[in-house]
Amino acid sequence: MIIEKKIDELLVGHYVVNIIEQQGTFTLNSAGHIKSQAVIEHFKNKGVLSLSIDTNKTLKTKAKPTSTKATVDEQSTTTESDVITEQPPKSKQNKPVASEPVPKPPSIAEVTQAKEIFNYSKNIQKQIFNDAFNGKEIDLAPVKDITSKAIEAIFNNPDALACVINIRIKDEYLLEHSVSVSILMTIFAKHLKLDKKTIHQLSIGAFLHDVGKIMIPDEILHKPGRLTTEEFSIMKTHVNHSIEIIARTPNISELSLEVAALHHEKLNGEGYPYQVKQEEISQYGRMITICDIFDALTADRVYKEGYTHIKAFNILLKLGQDGHLDIELVNKFIKCIGVYPVGSLVELDSNKLAIVEGRNQDNPVNPKVRSFYSVEHHHYVMTEDIDLSQEKDFIIKGVRANDFSLDMNKIVEFLLMQG
Repeated sequence: MIIEKKIDELLVGHYVVNIIEQQGTFTLNSAGHIKSQAVIEHFKNKGVLSLSIDTNKTLKTKAKPTSTKATVDEQSTTTESDVITEQPPKSKQNKPVASEPVPKPPSIAEVTQAKEIFNYSKNIQKQIFNDAFNGKEIDLAPVKDITSKAIEAIFNNPDALACVINIRIKDEYLLEHSVSVSILMTIFAKHLKLDKKTIHQLSIGAFLHDVGKIMIPDEILHKPGRLTTEEFSIMKTHVNHSIEIIARTPNISELSLEVAALHHEKLNGEGYPYQVKQEEISQYGRMITICDIFDALTADRVYKEGYTHIKAFNILLKLGQDGHLDIELVNKFIKCIGVYPVGSLVELDSNKLAIVEGRNQDNPVNPKVRSFYSVEHHHYVMTEDIDLSQEKDFIIKGVRANDFSLDMNKIVEFLLMQG
């Protein structure tokens, strides 16, 4: 389980995944175990305030006498490069048996098919919103068809559609958000080994979950700043509108309606529209809430850049720790999506930007990537496929194209030209 620890709670033996909050600009050499108290003091000196910890990898350490002199001696020999060290060298790591096969990096054909599914889904969404706004019944047939195609694509290789979500040009948030939540819900449900019939109903419910937003006035729905209390009260009614629209849709399943109705409820009863809590919220309702928040956090909008995946994961974890979300499901969702999801951008120690192409199940912080841009010289470079679990290079942090004044569309075009 990945949890957040304040710097004063950090112990020798903890496995640090990432820095969550700090007052400086310190970056980790790589994920790894805290091997001495000096490392913790080094973090403090660098202004680190909190970190994410993988509790499944915590080492049991024998207590040993400490003294001021020992701590000072240790600090004097600790450098930034060895603050976090890996258990064994990469080439000698023992590979645990994975719980399920890791999908191969998606091929161009798979990504092309996934883009077609995503774009066609947007066209269907547009028709749904238009029909709902004009008081017409929703035609469920094309929704069933496209979600069925998405499910098959995800069962063949979940990383293909996940990649499309991450590289999409987010210019139509309302349409793309509903499609993305449906895809995330399907990927998550497959990861949890739910049956296909259930997954299809969940996917349909997620596809339709925000249809009621078409009834919210544009000046509120697209307001760039914080909503007033009155405006937020109006915004919250979109769920009621969604429920009404979906309920009168012919042949809709109870499960599809259920997940759409529960996507803004919280375990502590502070959600809406029904303020239900705990056992009153099904596993499916808890799942769609996580998927909905994650996509909202990572999506770019006209008035706001999205968060990196790591930042979004940390926010989900905090919501879980505060009783808003199911913390166990949050951790399963993070494992499902991956620390560095396929299609996300990362900055490497070699001063290059790279796109994540595939996962390493036994070494999630060192995925397979393709480098394409020199941070030092500010230009594109010949692409190179790198398996970070086998190379000395490593990820400094997850980034966004906007961080380097780059256009994600041009990045994708460049990568396709390079094959």
